[in-house]
Amino acid sequence: MKTALIAPLIRPGACALALAFSVVVPKIALADEGGVGFWLPGLFGSLAAAPQVPGWSLGMIYIHDSVSASSNVATARAITIGQFSPTLNQNLNASLRATSDIGVISPTYVFATPVLGGQAAVSLAAIYGNSSADISGSLSGSLGPLPFSRAFDVSDSRDAFGDLFPQFALRWNAGVNNWMTYVTGDIPVGAYDSARLANLGLGHGAIDAGAGYTYFDQRTGYEFSTVAGFTYNFINPSTDYQNGVDFHIDWGASKFLTKQWQIGVVGYFFNQISCDSGAGDKVGCFETRVAGIGPQIGYIFPINERYQGYINLKGFGEFAAEHRADGWNTWLTFAISPTPGSEPPATVPTVHK
Repeated sequence: MKTALIAPLIRPGACALALAFSVVVPKIALADEGGVGFWLPGLFGSLAAAPQVPGWSLGMIYIHDSVSASSNVATARAITIGQFSPTLNQNLNASLRATSDIGVISPTYVFATPVLGGQAAVSLAAIYGNSSADISGSLSGSLGPLPFSRAFDVSDSRDAFGDLFPQFALRWNAGVNNWMTYVTGDIPVGAYDSARLANLGLGHGAIDAGAGYTYFDQRTGYEFSTVAGFTYNFINPSTDYQNGVDFHIDWGASKFLTKQWQIGVVGYFFNQISCDSGAGDKVGCFETRVAGIGPQIGYIFPINERYQGYINLKGFGEFAAEHRADGWNTWLTFAISPTPGSEPPATVPTVHK
């Protein structure tokens, strides 16, 4: 559910390499037990594998998410929080609606000394925000020979801090080709209650690792990036529920119209590749899937001789969802990073063909 990564690089005299910012944030914090896992699709975007400027950077992001789901997801979530017995599953007709407004702050440090011939970076993301959710519907069944039917509405909202999300990444560059590898995870210290519908924490740890590629031609301003990874979720000690393994791909394509302005498209595909499990799994395999696509626009501006700023706005419309709430989400990013040329000389490792 999902790391904070700041990736700015603007070479003197070059077109403009902006910032790729991604962050692990809970999407309504339902966990796979309710159709959403650790990884938040869309975390990585344009220029994800591009080299960065050594030194400290700071990223801040606001995410608004609005999703809904029909009976299978709503039923699974209602059962998971203990509202209904799973034996009444077939008689429960429900719908789920959820929104979140999340703020993220993420300091990142990029090392000047090469590591394994590449450029190393570490970051830690912290979040605070609001999560709201509502399940409504009707329940029908029988108690012995007596039939019954009743309507219900369960809602919850909370403002709280979420989990912490560390990340380590390595990047390599060879002309227009750039590669990266990363590892990130979840430290479950955020607000979580297994009986509540809305949470800002996962309630369990997770580890995620993957690799990515960026093509960027500074002469033409064209760029394409893609990052793929796998998530392993540890068991939730509060519910004895363990989410399955997830596979995800994030991608972005853009063009720098000037040294400051960037436009393009972004997208993602998320697919759970193994079943949920554990003694607390009352809903079965429940493998989830979703895809999304949308536009993006970015702007780079100087702050002073040492630092530059970057603003990016992107949004996703979701489709092809299975066992998962879907809808739309928007990301507004503001980042401060060292200005290229302010770093010590010969610090960005480059492999020349």
